[in-house]
Amino acid sequence: MTSDAGPSDDAWVYVPSSALPDPETYTDLGAVIVDGETFGVRRRESDGSHHYDWISGPNPGYGFSVSGGGAPVGEEWHVRAIRDFLAGIDPATGYLSDP
Repeated sequence: MTSDAGPSDDAWVYVPSSALPDPETYTDLGAVIVDGETFGVRRRESDGSHHYDWISGPNPGYGFSVSGGGAPVGEEWHVRAIRDFLAGIDPATGYLSDP
């Protein structure tokens, strides 16, 4: 009996769901700068949630989301959400710290 330890043409490849195309529709709301940090902000149309990509952060692709509501929100709302997020960041890792 022989064994082939190498991958075959039919090998499965793991791809995290976050790497898959997102079928949702978003509206780009632009960049918001808070305390020297830049966040890209987008609003998901299906539920009104807001998604914040930490552009200037130390970890590519890191950010956070806030549940939607239907009504538009102002810049002050975004600034408050971002400050709340930044307050929980561990400066050593650049990620949210454990409570």
